[in-house]
Amino acid sequence: MCGRYVITSSPAAIRALFGYHEQPNFPPRYNVAPTQPIPIVRLAEGKRQFVLMRWGLIPAWVKDPKAFSLIINARSDSVIGKPAFRNAMRRRRCLIPADGFYEWKESGGRKQPYLVRLKKSGPFAFAGLWETWTGPNGEELDTAAIVTTYANRTLAVLHDRMPVILPPEAFDLWLDTANVDAQTAAALLVPARDDVLEAYEVSSAVNRAANDDARLIDPLPPGAAAEPAPPTAAKPKASNKSSDEPTLF
Repeated sequence: MCGRYVITSSPAAIRALFGYHEQPNFPPRYNVAPTQPIPIVRLAEGKRQFVLMRWGLIPAWVKDPKAFSLIINARSDSVIGKPAFRNAMRRRRCLIPADGFYEWKESGGRKQPYLVRLKKSGPFAFAGLWETWTGPNGEELDTAAIVTTYANRTLAVLHDRMPVILPPEAFDLWLDTANVDAQTAAALLVPARDDVLEAYEVSSAVNRAANDDARLIDPLPPGAAAEPAPPTAAKPKASNKSSDEPTLF
């Protein structure tokens, strides 16, 4: 799964990789959490577009978002058939920029956070799905979820799931919902190669969403003790966002 991630590359570097025309200026984020605004890249009139959406997908058919469980991840084996994802998989696929993500390994009753990133470092793309929910008074809320698949051998020691990381050569195929059907796009939802990623222990300070600074991605010093991770680190609730949680801008 993916419950927290980081965006640390410069806006220019992310724009160069994803090829959108907008020129947003945003600070690095070291602890992106569910319900916060996140950047996504989608196709709009045939061009890649940068937009912000809430992390936590709400299908269009939901009547009361407050009564609907927060969906931050979409399993690759259910995106075609499950009602929550079916329409988005057909018509609203997106890329979600990132530089790494956190995973928690349970050992001896404790959960130790790890940062997972490319060995070569730098930004990459999660496969994502997005939806627009329209309320009874015409209000609209754009939301997104990260697609996950089974873990590769590198990450299987931490968790049995991992987010789908799409290579740049697959961006067009994933985004082009007009010409690429869901079944064809689903073939891209596979684990990253075993030699692409690295993972290392980081501070349990990442467990608190309000903590968001560069120290969170520093390797944990040898012998440093892990602390118990609260349940919200792995299974965030759909409650209202705390006032001390940062926004993207």
